[in-house]
Amino acid sequence: MTRILMVLCLSVVFFSCGERKEPKLTAEPANRVFPKLEANRYNVAFLIMDGVYNTEFTAPFDIFQHTQYRKNIKAMNTFTVANTLEPITSFEGVRILPDFDYTQDSIPNIDILVVPSAEHHLDTDLEDTRMLDFVKKINKNAQFVTSHCDGAFVLAKAGILDEVASTTFPSDIPKYKTMFPHLNVKDNVLFVHDGKYITSAGGAKSFEAALYLCEYLYGKEIAESIAGGLVIDWKLEDVPRFIAP
Repeated sequence: MTRILMVLCLSVVFFSCGERKEPKLTAEPANRVFPKLEANRYNVAFLIMDGVYNTEFTAPFDIFQHTQYRKNIKAMNTFTVANTLEPITSFEGVRILPDFDYTQDSIPNIDILVVPSAEHHLDTDLEDTRMLDFVKKINKNAQFVTSHCDGAFVLAKAGILDEVASTTFPSDIPKYKTMFPHLNVKDNVLFVHDGKYITSAGGAKSFEAALYLCEYLYGKEIAESIAGGLVIDWKLEDVPRFIAP
């Protein structure tokens, strides 16, 4: 009897051990934080990707974000969009966390689309049909579409500059003309404004193209105030430019 009870007890123990499942230790996903988009502001989206150049991204971002500190104007909400939510690495090595993934997120209405230059805007990025389709889609309802440096190649490839004048990074203008021979390309200017499109030479002059849009929307006093806050000498009349009539 004792032996039978011992066998039964051992069977229960082994059975219990065989049925037990170790808990899976999985980390809780970090809570996603969305940018705060205030009502009654322009929504300004920056299209970024690996290899984006710091200045063409941060210069207009700085200008537009600083509109939030000016009174009695329709200021700007600024946020980033990419084809991923994973960190984007700029050409210079800065890691940027996108706010929205345009391939899967519901994107807020975009009033102003900014296309900074990126490392592969002259080659492989121009084969990214999903990205180009996103640009085309946003272009339909955006009030302004802007580019800096070689970001113009993306707009041109998307076919949205066909009827307007544009410019790009000075040393890339020959390639720009060769790749898009039908375009009306302006040389020796720092930015071009034609219709709702503003294209700039990029680099540090990305500040000036962004300040121009601020002056266009808010007037000279606001633009000078924003420039002063960033210690930028701003006089529109001194900037080589082409503004279509």
